[in-house]
Amino acid sequence: MASKLLKIAPLEAQNQIELSLRQAFELLEPQLRPPFPLTIPTPEEYSQLNRAILYGVLCEPHFAKIQIKYLHAIVTDGYCFFVNLLTTIVDELYSKLVKSARIQLISLVSVMIYVSAVGIDGLLVSLLRQIVGGDFSDGNLWLCFELVSLFLSKWDWLVEEEPQVLRNGLYTYLRVLSDHCRFPGDSKLEALRRIEIEFCIKVLREQFHLCLRIGRDLIRLLQDLVHVPEFQAVWKDLVLNPGEFRTQGFEDISQLYRQRTSSRYFLLRITPEMESQLRFLLTHVKLGSQKRHQAWFLRKFLSGSERETLIIDIVRFICCGHHPSNDIIQSDVIPRWAVIGWLLKSCRKSYVEANVKLALFYDWLFFDERIDNIMNVEPAMLLMVNSIPKYVAMTHTLLEFLLLLVDNFDSERKDIIVKGVTSSFGMLARKGVVGSIHVLTSCDALSPPLKEWLGRFLKAGVSKEPQQVHLPCTSVPSFNLPSSTTLETQTVIAGELTESKCTPNDGVGTKAFDSSVPISVEPVTSYSSLAVNCESVEDAIENLVHRFVETARRSNTIDIQILEKILLSFANLDGHKVTGAFALSPQSLSSKIAKELELNGHKLFSPLESIPNISNCDDVVHSATALIIRTFIFSQHERLLEMLLSWSRHEFPVGKCLLAYVLRLAYEAHMAGNVLLPDNSMKANDLGTPFLFLHMDEYFSFLNGGRKDSPEADLSTAKVDHQLAANLVDGAFSAYRYFLMYSRNSLDKAADVTPARLLFSDLGSCSKWEKQILKFSFCSIFYYLSDLSTGEEDIIKLLVTLLDQADIVLMQFEIGLKKFSIFGENTETIFYLIKNSLNWGLLEQHKVWGLIRSELAVSKVQVEKLILEIFCSGILDPNSASIAVEGLLMLCSCRMPTPELVGAIMLLPNTAFQDFSAAVLAPWAMSNSSVLFDSLANFLEKLGNEKGDLFTSTGIRINHSAISWLLSYFNTQGMKDNDILSKLSVSILDHEINASVVMRNGDFSLSKSVMSLLTSAGKR
Repeated sequence: MASKLLKIAPLEAQNQIELSLRQAFELLEPQLRPPFPLTIPTPEEYSQLNRAILYGVLCEPHFAKIQIKYLHAIVTDGYCFFVNLLTTIVDELYSKLVKSARIQLISLVSVMIYVSAVGIDGLLVSLLRQIVGGDFSDGNLWLCFELVSLFLSKWDWLVEEEPQVLRNGLYTYLRVLSDHCRFPGDSKLEALRRIEIEFCIKVLREQFHLCLRIGRDLIRLLQDLVHVPEFQAVWKDLVLNPGEFRTQGFEDISQLYRQRTSSRYFLLRITPEMESQLRFLLTHVKLGSQKRHQAWFLRKFLSGSERETLIIDIVRFICCGHHPSNDIIQSDVIPRWAVIGWLLKSCRKSYVEANVKLALFYDWLFFDERIDNIMNVEPAMLLMVNSIPKYVAMTHTLLEFLLLLVDNFDSERKDIIVKGVTSSFGMLARKGVVGSIHVLTSCDALSPPLKEWLGRFLKAGVSKEPQQVHLPCTSVPSFNLPSSTTLETQTVIAGELTESKCTPNDGVGTKAFDSSVPISVEPVTSYSSLAVNCESVEDAIENLVHRFVETARRSNTIDIQILEKILLSFANLDGHKVTGAFALSPQSLSSKIAKELELNGHKLFSPLESIPNISNCDDVVHSATALIIRTFIFSQHERLLEMLLSWSRHEFPVGKCLLAYVLRLAYEAHMAGNVLLPDNSMKANDLGTPFLFLHMDEYFSFLNGGRKDSPEADLSTAKVDHQLAANLVDGAFSAYRYFLMYSRNSLDKAADVTPARLLFSDLGSCSKWEKQILKFSFCSIFYYLSDLSTGEEDIIKLLVTLLDQADIVLMQFEIGLKKFSIFGENTETIFYLIKNSLNWGLLEQHKVWGLIRSELAVSKVQVEKLILEIFCSGILDPNSASIAVEGLLMLCSCRMPTPELVGAIMLLPNTAFQDFSAAVLAPWAMSNSSVLFDSLANFLEKLGNEKGDLFTSTGIRINHSAISWLLSYFNTQGMKDNDILSKLSVSILDHEINASVVMRNGDFSLSKSVMSLLTSAGKR
C-alpha cells in the first residue's frame, strides 16, 4: 500500500513510526469528524488521539483545521506529547516526507508557537538541523525560506519566550548565508538572501546580548560574510564602535575570542542522520577498514557540486562535538585526526580547504586552559605529527597555515592569539598527547625555513610567562591511597582534560593551571595512545569503582562505604600525582554511580514528594544521596561540584535534595539549640535529632580522612558545643549557594536564569512539608541566603501562599526583632513588589501586608517616598487596592509624624482614596499632636515666601482631605484665628505647587499668624 506520508522505495521496509501513526488514524478516524465525543480520554486513548490527529493533519490538509480544533479541545499536557511526535518525525523522517506533509508540518509548527506548546524550542532546533549547507535543491531552499519567515513573523514571541532559538537561528543562517551569497546573480536565491540578511542583521543589532552567548565561532561565521554590505557595517562596529550594540559589558571583540562556543551549535549544522553516521564511523570502524564507509559517506552527503562546504561544519563537529572515550582512544578504531585528514584531502576548492583548516585550528588561536578543552585542539596536533613522514606535505601545509594565522588573523590583538597557540602546544605536550614538540622542530622532512619559523615562535611564546589566576580552593583531607609515580598534576579523563569551568571573576575557587611550564624538548615518546600502566592514585579510584559496581551487581546491594571512599579519593586527586590516562571524569563517574544505583532499585536524588516526613526519615539519613550531599558540603570541592552539576543536567533534582538536606540540618540544629546543657553543649541521645548528630559524626570522620574509629566520630553520648552545630549549618548553606552559582553557568537556558530563580524552584518542592518546618525553612532562607531571597517576588509570594496566618504572625515577631529581612531597604524593589501584589489573591495580600508593616515599622526605608510613589503612580484602583491602602494606613499609624512623612501625606494627589490623608492625620493628632503640628509648621514654612505669595509654581496639589480635616480640627478645638487657616485653604485649593521644590527647598517662610496657630494647636 502506497504511503500518503513518506516517499518509500519499492523494496524499502515499512517505517514503524509511520505505521503507528497510520494505525491510530485508521482506528480513530470516526472520532476525528464532528460531532466530537464529550468523554475524557484515558492516558492511552490520549496518546492514540494525538497520533491520529497528527497523521490526519499531515495527510489530509483539507480536514486540518477541524482536527487541530479537536486537538485544542482534548489537550491536557501543554501539547507536550504532540510536539514530541512532531520532533521525532522531523529528526527521523523529514527527508522522506512528501511535499504536502512538509507544508503541513510548517503550519503545525506555527500553531504550536501560537499556543506556546511545551517543547516547541526543541522542535524548532530540529527543523534548523534539517537545513543542509551547500544544498541548493528546491526543498532545502524552501525550508530555509519558511523557517526564517516564521522567525521574523514570530519575533516578539521568540525574544520573550525562546531567546535561545534566536541564537540557534542566527548561527544557522549566518552559516548558510555564506553559501547563498556566493551566487549573487542567481535570481532563485535573491529573495531568500534578502530575508536571511534581514533576520541576521535584526538579531545582531537588536539582540546582541543573545549573540554573545554563541562565543568565538560567531566571529568565524561573520568573517565569511565580510563582503556583504550589510555585514560590513556590523564588522566596522564590532571592531571600532562596540558601543553601537548597546550591550552592557561588551567593550571589545576580544571578549568573544575568549568565550568558547558550545558544542550544540556545531550539531546545528549537521543533520541527525549525518551525525549518527559520523559517530558510527568514529566509534566502530577500524583503521584500515574505513575506505568503503568513507566512500559511502561521500556519495550520501557530499556528492553535490556545492556540498563541499559541509566539510567545514563536519570538521568543527569532530573537533568540538565528538570526544571519544578512553576505550576508543586505546582501540584500533579510526581516530578523529585520520578522518579529518581524509576530509581535507576531499576538498577540491581552495577557499573550502582554507576554511576547513581554519575550522581545525580555530580553538588553537584563543585556547585558554581554564575554559577550553584539550580534546578540541588534539586532532590538529595528531594529524600534523602522524602525517610524518608519509604525508609530510600535509604537516607542512597545516603548520604553515597555523603560523600564518598567528601573524594575520588579527594583528591588533596578536598577543591573544600568540598566547592561545603557545598554550595549545604546551598543554598538548604536558598532557602526553605528544611526547614533545621536538617531533616538529627537528623533522628533517620539513623545510628549514618553516622549522626556523616555528622555533622562533615557540621560543618567543614560552619566554613570555602567562599570568596565572590563583583562585581559592577548598582543601580535602588526605585519604590513604597508593603513592603516585607520575609527573602530571591534572587529570586527563577519557582523553579529555577535566578543567575548571569558572572564569577569574566567578568568585568560587579552583586550582589554576601552571601555564609557565616550558614546552618539552625531549625525544618523542609514544603518542598514539594515552594509556599508562603504572599503579597510581587514579588506578586506586578505578579499582574502587570496579569494586562498587561488582558488589552492586553480585549482591544487589549498595556498599555506602566504598562509595564514600570513591568520593573522598576523587575529590583528593589534586593532592596526588596524576597520570595522563585517567579515564574517570566527573561526568563519567556520576553516570556510573547513577546507573548502578538505578539497576539496584536505588533512585539517586529521589523526588522530594517520596521522602518521608522530615522529622523522622531515618532511611534517608543513611542513603547514597545523603552521603553524596554530605561529602560535597564538607569539601565543597570542584570535582564533586562537577558531579552534582552533571546529575542536574541529566534532570536529577539535585538542587531540591541539597536544599532539603540543608534545611533539615538547620531545623534540627535549631531544635537542639533550644535544649542546651549548662555548659552550652547538647547531648545527642536526649534531643531526638538523629540527622544533626549523624552529620556531626560524618564531619569528624571526614576530618580524619574517612576513618570512623576516632574518638570524636562517635557522638551517641557525647556533648557537642552549640557553636559547632551553628558552624556546620553555615557551611551547609554556603555549599548550597556555591552549587546555585555554578548551576546558573552550566545550564543552557534563557538568560534570566539566576541563582534566585533556581532557589525559588528548589524551595517550591517543599510545599508538602509540615507547617512548622516550612515556616522555619522560609526564615532560614531569608537569614542565611538573604542575598538571593530578600525582595524576590516569587519567593515572597510562595511564602504567603504556603504559610497560614498563625505562621505569618510568628514571622512578624521575628521580623520586628530584626532577625532577618524579607523586603530589604530598596524603595524601588518594595514599590514594584507592592504593585505586583495587587494582582494576588485577597488572602495573600492580607498576609504580605502584615509582613510589610512589621518590617517597615523597624527599618530605615523612607516610607514617605514609598507612599508618594504608590499614590502618584496611578496603580491604586478602588476595586483592587483596598488591602494595600489599608496596609499603608496602618503603617503610617505606627510611624512617628516626621516632617518628611507629614509632608508626603499633605502632598498626596486628590484621586482615589481621597480621605487617606485625613485618616492618617487624625490618629497622629490624638497620639503625637505636638510632633504632628511641629512637622506641619515645618512643612508649611517651606511653602511660603518672604513676600507672602504662598504658591508660585505648578505641580501637585495639596491634599483636600488634609486641609478639610485641619479646618474641622481647629473648629472643634474652638481655636481663634481659624480664619487665617480658612484663607490658607482657599489659597491651597486654587493654586498648585511643585512637590519637588517643596520637599527640597527650605528658603520659604509662612506668615507669623499661621505659625502661631499651629504652635498653639500642638500645645493643646
